[in-house]
Amino acid sequence: MRPTYKTIKHNVMSLIQHSTNLNHLLQIHALILKIALDINVVVLTKLLGKILTPIADDISYARNLFDTIPQPDTFMFNTMIRGYLKSNNPEESLSLFTRMCRFDGICIDSFSLSVVLQSCGRLVDSENGESLHAYCLKHGFGSDLFVQTALIEMYGRFGLVDVSRKVFDEIKDPDCISCNVMLGEYVRVREMGLAEEFFDKISDRDLVSWNTMIHGYASIGDVESAQDLFDTSTRKDFVSWSFMFPTCAKSRCSSNALKLFHEMQLSNVVPDQITMVSVLCACGDIGALGMGKMIHEYIKRSCIEIGIRLGTSLVDMYAKCGDIDNAVSCFKQMSKKDVFAWSAMIMGLANHGYGEAALDLFSKMISEGTKPNDITFIGVLTACSHIGLFDKGWTYFNAMSNIYCIPPKIEHYGNMVDILGRSGRLQEARELIRSMPFEPDAVIWRALLGACKIYRNVELAEEAIIKLVALEPNVDRNFVLLSNIYSQAKQWDKVVNVRRIMKNNKIQRIPGSSSIEIGNEVHEFISGDESHLQSVEIYKMLSEIMNRLKEAGYVPLTTSVLQDINDKEKETLLVRHSEKLAIAFGILNTAPGVSIRIVKNLRVCDDCHSAIKIISIVYNRKIIIRDRNRFHHFVAGTCSCKDYW
Repeated sequence: MRPTYKTIKHNVMSLIQHSTNLNHLLQIHALILKIALDINVVVLTKLLGKILTPIADDISYARNLFDTIPQPDTFMFNTMIRGYLKSNNPEESLSLFTRMCRFDGICIDSFSLSVVLQSCGRLVDSENGESLHAYCLKHGFGSDLFVQTALIEMYGRFGLVDVSRKVFDEIKDPDCISCNVMLGEYVRVREMGLAEEFFDKISDRDLVSWNTMIHGYASIGDVESAQDLFDTSTRKDFVSWSFMFPTCAKSRCSSNALKLFHEMQLSNVVPDQITMVSVLCACGDIGALGMGKMIHEYIKRSCIEIGIRLGTSLVDMYAKCGDIDNAVSCFKQMSKKDVFAWSAMIMGLANHGYGEAALDLFSKMISEGTKPNDITFIGVLTACSHIGLFDKGWTYFNAMSNIYCIPPKIEHYGNMVDILGRSGRLQEARELIRSMPFEPDAVIWRALLGACKIYRNVELAEEAIIKLVALEPNVDRNFVLLSNIYSQAKQWDKVVNVRRIMKNNKIQRIPGSSSIEIGNEVHEFISGDESHLQSVEIYKMLSEIMNRLKEAGYVPLTTSVLQDINDKEKETLLVRHSEKLAIAFGILNTAPGVSIRIVKNLRVCDDCHSAIKIISIVYNRKIIIRDRNRFHHFVAGTCSCKDYW
């Protein structure tokens, strides 16, 4: 017995309903054409709608199908118009609506209008938007909730949030969706005061309401308010969490990001690639290598696909945490690499002192057809700077504009000033600064000042400090550098004068802070810190360390202390520097011979640098310190920076 037309239609509708990808739908369409079901509007409408769902999402094929229908109805037009809007093609959405209006027998309904009003908003097409608003009022749609909600969004997109609020206030019985759209428009234009006031008045706030506010505070960098709302919200979904991670990462609240990730796991919320990128960024920021490794293992266990962005984040995390070997391993395992992946690896190698390897990698990148960008050249020039390649530095700097059409930015000039300064060409560095196409910033002048310290050029140092003080009048490290230069030149009257300036201007030294990770927990120490639970044992170990260092020939560099105190007090201050406390804690809590990794917020001072070289011999430890300038690998009494940092 042959199946009836009704049965065939039912079976085809069922196939459409249960299809899971575009290929299935293409086969079903072929079947529809074969059995002449293409004249059935219901079947074609069902197929059209399914093609526009996320499982297929092929707007071009959907339009081809739509154009074969001789008399599409209102529902079909609405489906296609909404499809274009969802596909970020509001121009075609508006164009199709215009065609719809010309069709005889087609009824324009509130859904049609609400979608096309949103399209006008996305296009910032105020002329058509206002005409459509007038059409809505003329044809009785002015009090339709769908239309009013779309008008709120449209006027918000036009930058007329006060008009949006006026439309909202005219709604007799606003629902949660219309409230959230109004709230979203306040957030979008960053009117967080009005958004908060409006949010407090919403009686039936839902998850979208909370997430909108969290996103609003996150987008303006107000981490505290975003965190407070996040903690207050009784319901959280993946979106709630995903707003918080980038906020913490951008605001350097990395410890909070790691704490959030732990809470997210306890809540059984599965993170995506973007979340993992933010968490890895947080690990790299504070040097939490153990946590970074755990997250890497979690990615593997959870079968999260390691695409280019996530792979690059792993490379960057390992490099910033001092584990350059694992960074190289992750880089090699990436099947595809873009310019950001190459740049991250080049920069990682450069910062660790492997300049030749960084430059070799750059050559390989070029040979494989990847075009460098400005970030790539920061890594390349950093590599030249850290290993003292003056000629190559100039070659790469000139190649930026001459070969790759990349105009050098101030960061690249800073690299070149550092390269020239490192090689002792201080006057050439000064001439380069004079020839820059823009005003030099503090980083440029500080690079020159640092070179003046190495080569004991007092005259040029005084010029640099005048420029620096004008740009950064209250930054203590500039005065510290100048004082050290005067101390080297034995110009004690000028040292005293620097101290007087700092005292009179109430310039306070930023306290040194060093963090070390032990057992997947990050411990932070401030200079002179006695708050740690192991404080007694730490200072006892520190005393032992200093005694052994002195036996090995260590002499404290008390001239680097600017306070007007005696040498004994200066020595006490130096002993209590944060990196020395972190090293003492590391020696206490790790097995003999285990490498110690530390992250410091400031430049490692001369005294600590000298002391740590001896510690690496006396305790047979590799000590890796990331300061604000670069990585220092202390091994057997030497440092990878070659005493220039």
